[in-house]
Amino acid sequence: MNEKELESMRNSFKRVFENRKNILKDPQTKKLQERVIDIRTEAIEKNNKFIEIAKESFNKNDIEFAIAEDDMEAREIIYNLIVENVNKEDISVINENFNKNDSNLIVENVNKIDSNIIAKSKSNTLGEIGLSKFLKSKGIDIVETDLGDRILQLKGKDNKPTHPTGPASHLNVEEIAKIINDSMDENVPPIAEDIMKVVREDVLDKLSKSDIGISGANAVACEEGSLVFVHNEGNISLISLMKTHIVVVGIDKFVKTIEDAISIAKLETIYATGSMVTSYINVVSGPSKTADIEKKMIKNMYGAERVFVIILDNGRSKAIESIDSSLLCIGCGSCIVTCPVYNIIGNEFGFKNYLGGRGVALSKFIKDSKTSFDSGLYKCALCGLCTINCPVAISTNEIIEKLRGNSQKEGFYPKEHGKFRDNIKNKGSPY
Repeated sequence: MNEKELESMRNSFKRVFENRKNILKDPQTKKLQERVIDIRTEAIEKNNKFIEIAKESFNKNDIEFAIAEDDMEAREIIYNLIVENVNKEDISVINENFNKNDSNLIVENVNKIDSNIIAKSKSNTLGEIGLSKFLKSKGIDIVETDLGDRILQLKGKDNKPTHPTGPASHLNVEEIAKIINDSMDENVPPIAEDIMKVVREDVLDKLSKSDIGISGANAVACEEGSLVFVHNEGNISLISLMKTHIVVVGIDKFVKTIEDAISIAKLETIYATGSMVTSYINVVSGPSKTADIEKKMIKNMYGAERVFVIILDNGRSKAIESIDSSLLCIGCGSCIVTCPVYNIIGNEFGFKNYLGGRGVALSKFIKDSKTSFDSGLYKCALCGLCTINCPVAISTNEIIEKLRGNSQKEGFYPKEHGKFRDNIKNKGSPY
């Protein structure tokens, strides 16, 4: 990130900080925060049990699901579903030949997918598995429906997000207008409303050619078998109405009830935007259906004919066994808004869509110690401001410190630190 982008990002973060100051002092917010901490703690402690309950509920609700152990398996399951949707006659062939190690799965059908556009919503989990790059490599067109993500998609290069709920927070309106004009051959002025209208019309045009929507989920309510989505733009509502709705969700997102899921959604919104609630909280509990004719249930009314959930592990089980508090996060981005390191260097501090110290910590379990080191393990100042400003009080600085101890044993540490260590060992002084 250059200095101009960093300055725009800091200004965006200041607005978030100011917008939420008063609401964070509200006793109701404090009460909600205590409730969500209990909900998230229970979600991790009873993770396996909750997932089993959710599977039973999904079956009752006609929601299909599969377990993905890693990012590669998740991507291939998604590709399999896309090919099924394009050519129903090949379903039996796909099922017989599916192999997660076969990156060229049913390649002969790719030419049939070219005319189909996959609609995608903002999702850290989809960023984690590198879905957009994977589908592009298969010749499949994907359109980001979130305004910020669409701007970054059109930007093309250096398009890593800078905030989980405001991915383009580092770009000012003049830069965004230039991106739109250069990529779409438009002449839109640097006015936010005008930019929004141009992008909206283009995205809606592309969605008219799409019947597959892919999203993450903010939470999964196990007892009801319901998926909960939080958004302001209405884009996830559109995605949930596609013929096939694919949802990728980490095993850490499973909570007991819908009430628990809504509580998380409210607290995330408060910390991310300073509002009590978003414009939309969608609850999806199965494919579209109606019982308006003689009270007989008929499927496939207006919404999805098929809802398919991919339950992603990708290192999360290891995190639960090692440092379970690293999975308490509700995705609000409060930690990076107040992180002095992130405000100086930006999104090079973090891992993929998981930004700041929390992303550095998570990368250890999603990938390995080297990835954690490369993501900024030793850039953290250990000041603890992230913990103070975290709605669920994740002690990220303590997690980072623990990971450093393990990392240096594996040989991943700043070499300058190694010189000090050797001097202390050999001379009794770091100098």
